[in-house]
Amino acid sequence: MQLARLILLACVSGSMAAVVKHRFRGKSSANRAQSSSMMKLHPYYHSTDAIHDELTALATRCPGMTLESRAADTRSIDVVTIKAEGTSPVNKNFLLFGEHARELISPESGLHFIKTLCGEAGNKERAAKILQDSEFQIVVNGNPASRKHVEQGDFCLRVNPDGVDLNRNWDEEWSPAPPMDPVDTNPGPAPFSEPETQVFKDLVSNYKPTNFLTIHSGTKGMYMPWAFDMHHLANRNQPAMMKILKELDQDHCECPFGAAGKEVGYPCPGTCLDWVYDKLQTEYAFAFEIYTNPEMDGFLKERWTEKIQEQGASFLQLNSHLAHEHFKPVFEQCPSDFVQVKAETHRAEMSPDDCFSNFNPDTQERYTWVTENWSNAYLDLAEKVAHNLKQKGSKDNFLEW
Repeated sequence: MQLARLILLACVSGSMAAVVKHRFRGKSSANRAQSSSMMKLHPYYHSTDAIHDELTALATRCPGMTLESRAADTRSIDVVTIKAEGTSPVNKNFLLFGEHARELISPESGLHFIKTLCGEAGNKERAAKILQDSEFQIVVNGNPASRKHVEQGDFCLRVNPDGVDLNRNWDEEWSPAPPMDPVDTNPGPAPFSEPETQVFKDLVSNYKPTNFLTIHSGTKGMYMPWAFDMHHLANRNQPAMMKILKELDQDHCECPFGAAGKEVGYPCPGTCLDWVYDKLQTEYAFAFEIYTNPEMDGFLKERWTEKIQEQGASFLQLNSHLAHEHFKPVFEQCPSDFVQVKAETHRAEMSPDDCFSNFNPDTQERYTWVTENWSNAYLDLAEKVAHNLKQKGSKDNFLEW
């Protein structure tokens, strides 16, 4: 109990009562920007403009890479496609970074991943090998207009400029927000009401991926459908997805994994994860949460290891979840994308600096480890999915023969 109390003191609240139709915080944000901007406090991060500039430069020297900017109302979203010349990949990967503005580390890991695929970071030979069987389409910074405000010190801002949570705005079990729901999970007036989600829908529908991944932060977890339903695992390709998650978890996370809604213990309607899996019938669909406050990370790992030792992983997937009494007090004040308890009780709004530390590495050493570790995880995921697809193709060809 003492450990949990210490963690609660260190955690941040995602309840932002001032966020509804945010339109951004005028003078307070402007004043804070002079002393608390991202670049002054954490210069190893990239601004939205710097991300765009790096992608533009990469496109001139990275073989097989193309860059386009998609208009989203008055906003612009960069889209990267990478396919090695002369290849016929079996696996088409669509990665969506940065749906939530305050999760700065998500686009940072996306930028590092693109550099890895281009041979400018990480293991160049391994990346080249994976590109023989896998191609990629990547939205690096899915909420650029709001991210610019986060960069100026508004570190708790999650939603888009219209006050809508982009990962509750997809047309999969979408429903209007109940009155007591946190305002920063506002699903919008209707499914796909937002210019950003309209762009995402168009991109992923045209690309028709075999593997989809959305990347968030605020806790650590590796999830598959369903998110909207607490009671069921994915009914299609479930054993293969669970096997991949278990293997990746051991190598890169040591964190909770499984069906999103079942694992966190409450429903998350209107997510991209569920929409792509259901509407596009994508064979593999995942959501990763890649960073949390280090104190919370230790608590999760300790509790998770304890429960695995006591009951075994099969019990965890079938009978336990993060809304269990052992975990719920922590997540009531430490919301992420999926692990976000409803506002049943008052939660004090925390400082912007506390928000930054919960969702993003606050030292360059941590930043480097997270971007490198998860870039490797994205490579491993693509490799495992491609392997499964090739095996499936071989079996289908044998049956036809």
